[in-house]
Amino acid sequence: MGTKTRIVQIGTVKIGGGLPVVLQSMAATKTTDVAKTAETCQRLADAGAEIVRVAVDTLHDAEALREIRKRTNANLSVDLQENYRLAEVVAPFVGEVRYNPGHLHHIEPETAWQTKVERIVQIARQHDCALRIGVNCGSLDPALHESRERNNVERPDQPTEQSGHSATLRSRLSSQTNIDIAINSALQHAEFIDALGFDQFNVSIKSSDPKAVLFANRQFAAQRPDVPIHLGLTEAGLPPMGIEKSRAALEPLLAEGIGDTLRVSLTVPNDRKAEEIEAGRLILQNVASGIVLTDWQPEKLNIISCPTCARVESDQFVALAEKVREATQSMRDIPLTIAVMGCRVNGPGETDHADIGLWCGKTLVNLKRGSTLIGSFNYDEVIEKMLNEVDRLLAERRAAESPDAGPAGLTDT
Repeated sequence: MGTKTRIVQIGTVKIGGGLPVVLQSMAATKTTDVAKTAETCQRLADAGAEIVRVAVDTLHDAEALREIRKRTNANLSVDLQENYRLAEVVAPFVGEVRYNPGHLHHIEPETAWQTKVERIVQIARQHDCALRIGVNCGSLDPALHESRERNNVERPDQPTEQSGHSATLRSRLSSQTNIDIAINSALQHAEFIDALGFDQFNVSIKSSDPKAVLFANRQFAAQRPDVPIHLGLTEAGLPPMGIEKSRAALEPLLAEGIGDTLRVSLTVPNDRKAEEIEAGRLILQNVASGIVLTDWQPEKLNIISCPTCARVESDQFVALAEKVREATQSMRDIPLTIAVMGCRVNGPGETDHADIGLWCGKTLVNLKRGSTLIGSFNYDEVIEKMLNEVDRLLAERRAAESPDAGPAGLTDT
């Protein structure tokens, strides 16, 4: 099933070159909790995760990883989001370092991203460590956004919908722009690392929209058939819908020979993280059996929620996502996108592109309508506030769609 890309070594496992697709998952405990994180990594490895990712945001996290490495034989991948300098601290203890091109500007913004990536590559080469260029449509390089706006270029071959859920043309165009930027970002970084003479890297281009994942990965694979691809639908959400959305995004790609490793990103508590492996195994079995989900149609109500990881700031996050699902059961036939995000990494960007967004902090939830912050509320009151905002949004839509609304009315997809 894997494409015949070059082979990349990640710890004791190899990806690419037509080898069997490798399953991944991610620890959801605080990385500084060495005992729990090591136990989670080992449990996931025992369940079939050939690579287990761990989030490292601080020096304390990096120091904890040194101890975690001693307590598990799992193949570890470290997820660097904002602090590229931590790569040199963690590289000796992991098989892979994943960095996000969209977050390189946070630390030392005056330093060019090329300088930062060159340093990451030097460290990876020194420690025989693989790299993943992890592009996420919810957290793209702002410089590429600015360049896109200056050029104002439209791609005629892009998808014309954002999963069929967004109610405004602005949201659809924003989604199309993000897909294009994501592809360009992945190609840009792959080309730069090539120029450094380093080939032990793979690429992921993720979105919460199955159509975007299909489009982006097909485009990248067509232009860079030599580079192994990690597949994933980010923020797939709660099972079982999160599994169905992941099937719709990943099974057609795998059937086309695109993808060398994958993760199913489900909103589940840490003690249920093995469900990601079970879902990944189901996807691989389906493709091997010729059962590929190609005619999946999304529900009009689209609830996006991120997978649990070490960055989730509140233990109430999963329960809140479940409450959102329960509170909106009667709205399943309404075109509406609600995003429930657990941390600051993708929370701001992903909620910006949703009709209603809940971006979770430690004690408060930021309730948003598109990019506008409505307010910050306690976990026990935010559902009521959310429903009130949904009612206002739907009332405005009805008014805009009335015969005398004029051309300024919203247009449902």
